[in-house]
Amino acid sequence: VQLQASGGGLVQAGGSLRLSCKVSRAILSTFVTTDISWHRQAPGKERELVATSYSSGRTMIAESVKGRFTISRDNGKKTMYLSMNNLEPEDTAVYYCNARFMSGAESWGQGTQVTVSS
Repeated sequence: VQLQASGGGLVQAGGSLRLSCKVSRAILSTFVTTDISWHRQAPGKERELVATSYSSGRTMIAESVKGRFTISRDNGKKTMYLSMNNLEPEDTAVYYCNARFMSGAESWGQGTQVTVSS
């Protein structure tokens, strides 16, 4: 299983971006039972959880981005998304997607840089 993240870039404060993460080499029945999440790591800081989409349909959004970020998934495309609105300079980080499978194994994407200028 491989995760390929994309969609990062440079945006001004108040702008929007949508990150995508496609899970390849996974059968559909595996993806639909997988918990997916987005994490980020800013320079000099630890990696933090931003949002999770559970296979049950429940989602979790970190307080720091609640109301601005939305996590979603398209099971047919085996792709997860992170929609980010009203971006702030503090959102600048490398964003990573993660898939945690029913077996307990997990896989990480390669990361995509998001830079928000003030």
